[in-house]
Amino acid sequence: MSSASSRVPILHAVTNDAVVRRGDFVASAIGVMRAGGSRVAIHLRSSVLTGRELFHLTELLVAQQAATGAWVVVNGRPDIAAAAGARAAQLTSRSIAVGDARIAAPAIAVGASVHGLAEALAAARDGADWVVAGHVFDTPSHQDAPRRGLALIGEIATQCSVPVIAIGGVLAEHMATLRAHGAHGAAAIRGVWRDRAENAERAAVEYLSAHDASVRAPGDDRAHDQR
Repeated sequence: MSSASSRVPILHAVTNDAVVRRGDFVASAIGVMRAGGSRVAIHLRSSVLTGRELFHLTELLVAQQAATGAWVVVNGRPDIAAAAGARAAQLTSRSIAVGDARIAAPAIAVGASVHGLAEALAAARDGADWVVAGHVFDTPSHQDAPRRGLALIGEIATQCSVPVIAIGGVLAEHMATLRAHGAHGAAAIRGVWRDRAENAERAAVEYLSAHDASVRAPGDDRAHDQR
């Protein structure tokens, strides 16, 4: 496990097109970064921003990295991540491969989005610092695809050498269950980016507090919410 893998954030606040277009998005993101510090990663993911717009937005948030300790992660664009000074890039099946990203941007950490054990093992072998696995619970963004459930997290966590981040309908109340199944942390969109900036900050605290409660009482919530 690389040094980056050992310090991967617990909460990954992932954006979508609607979130990054909100007028208060930067304020919301900075609030989340300040609330969670090094245990939070802001994932900039958008299909509507141009490369130039994504670079500019990344720079705005990167300015807060040193002060807060939080991570800025650019999805699908390790070149922009490296150029703007982000700590990491998140790769998907549409991105360049993990190994190629390592060559193109050797100074940043790299995460990989996976949907099964074979993909997770391949990503770890190729140098990924973590894998985002899902979707775990029902979510409106994947209505046409069956959820993969907690079994996916457990399978990957027991056989993969890098931290597993669960995604897909994850709420703060799921953190204990996910941890009991081996997840290092969770990624969320709707659960974090609520209607106002201060609510996003509050949501980050709720996720991290739920995680901390499960650490203080390990195993107590293994049977909680087996959806």
